[in-house]
Amino acid sequence: MASPATTQTVRPLDTLRFDTSGPPQITGVVTDRLRLLGARGGDAGQDGPATGHVVITGAESGPAHATTGWGGHDAGLVDEATVQAATGVMAVHGRRDGSPRGLAADYTATATAVLTVQGLLATLIGSARGVRAREVTTGADRAGLLAVSQYLAAAGADEGEAAELAPGGPPFTSAEGTLFELETLDPGAWAAFWRALEAPADAMRAGWRPFQFRYATACAPFPRALHEVARAHSLERIRQAAALSGAEVCVLRTLAERAAEHDGAAPWSLRPLGPGARTAAAAEPAGRPLAGLTVLEAGRRIQAPLAAHLLGLLGAEVIRIEPPGGDPLRGMPPACSGISARWLALNRGKRAVEIDIKAEADRRRLRELAAEADVFLHNWAPGKAGELGLDAEDLAAVNPGLVYAYTSGWADRLPDAPMGTDFMVQARTGVGEAVRPEGEAPAPSLMTLLDVLGGLTGAEAVLAGLLLRERTGHGVRVDSSLLGAADTLTAPALRRAVSGANPRRPAGFRRPLRTADGWVAPSDACAAAAAAHDLAGLSTPDALSLLAGQGLTATAVTTDLADLHHDTRFAGPISRDAHGAPAVPDPWSFR
Repeated sequence: MASPATTQTVRPLDTLRFDTSGPPQITGVVTDRLRLLGARGGDAGQDGPATGHVVITGAESGPAHATTGWGGHDAGLVDEATVQAATGVMAVHGRRDGSPRGLAADYTATATAVLTVQGLLATLIGSARGVRAREVTTGADRAGLLAVSQYLAAAGADEGEAAELAPGGPPFTSAEGTLFELETLDPGAWAAFWRALEAPADAMRAGWRPFQFRYATACAPFPRALHEVARAHSLERIRQAAALSGAEVCVLRTLAERAAEHDGAAPWSLRPLGPGARTAAAAEPAGRPLAGLTVLEAGRRIQAPLAAHLLGLLGAEVIRIEPPGGDPLRGMPPACSGISARWLALNRGKRAVEIDIKAEADRRRLRELAAEADVFLHNWAPGKAGELGLDAEDLAAVNPGLVYAYTSGWADRLPDAPMGTDFMVQARTGVGEAVRPEGEAPAPSLMTLLDVLGGLTGAEAVLAGLLLRERTGHGVRVDSSLLGAADTLTAPALRRAVSGANPRRPAGFRRPLRTADGWVAPSDACAAAAAAHDLAGLSTPDALSLLAGQGLTATAVTTDLADLHHDTRFAGPISRDAHGAPAVPDPWSFR
């Protein structure tokens, strides 16, 4: 790496070059992100081998190499459709509809691309710190398992779900036929909203629990009466009810509408702070890339905790800031050894420190912790850090070399944006259209697509900040958002919209085929030919044999996530942690 005294770096990969090959759904996203980070290289091809390779050259510590792809070609995992089917993504996304459904957007490919860039950045950071590893491997099979890790953890818990797993959920429809999302985290606001619309009291009460738990279960089987009430009122009346109650509504936007307003911003931003990076503990040559670094995380729900979890998997010590009494989500059912299985999926291995951020004495403690940290990461509500005196400039005053990371909903990019939660961002950005093909009504997925992809993007931004600090000697503020994650996921559809083409995939796209005892998913290239066969009377193995005999690639659809423990299609084992909760394999391996 160039020394801080001589480098003119303003982006972490300035002056470096890269070359790529491999599946364009993955390497195209990798190429875009490496360029945004400052590297120079050629375009990813329109077609490529099943296994991809990315090489970054020009760093003083030597090249960094990544191997990426779909992950299990010999096991029939050859593209987006087959990976979604095998990893359980189709099963989770399909819960709202009552049967497995493929995401029409290339979700696992996008997540794999971000993991690939993360691995390359981590390799460069580690190399500069004396770690010997120069090569990283990841794949869409690992990305898919990571995406469903919370759902998998719940499926393997000691107890059952606290809310029913059954079809149903938003969006709602107004009297004009306008689709809209509803959001509130407050049961009082929920009740007030439906009372304002004169909903039956029993339906209102019965609806809150599935609505509240939809982030955890990927479905919301609330009473049909609530949908009927929404259809009886105009959108104006619904908005009035929301304004009076404190709930929020967001009309589903089309991809064409999102394309027309897109500002072209990168999925993250990096801004140098003051000079004076702290001297981190020396890394072991055989260690993980971030070993010896400390991440201070003040995260809620999924986005920031997942980002910190990934940094911990890369070797950093993660200190989690929790409120007095601990994170209430530790107790969210279902549990393993008394601790929420979902919480463990994001927070295992972290060290917790209880701090009351409303108390000045505790804020001083937090500043003292930040003074010794390499990264401070949070996803507080907009403006809260400034109100508390814990914004980037405040913490840079005690630690000029800090990488200050904020993972938000909107990154202040959209005026009058609604609450920055997963499903509201999906609704506002056209994701509801992107994930469903023609012939299906647009609907945000009740799988937390953007919370997970936003967490991946947040970790990527932190790694970019750490590498920039390594090259310049300056602290860095990095910002990422669910909006940036949404724009990354929908980028191919937005490009189609801009060109005047239909941004949505054709009817029936990635719809699995029913067998006598389950489902099979053909690869995208084989889908039309496979659909011509009647498989309903065949067992799943026989259906796969029939298709293979016709030269068609397909794989079985995982419908019970608990079956993933013994699924031979995955090279890395799904283990159990010290509490007995299922744990997916690390998304990368280094050598």
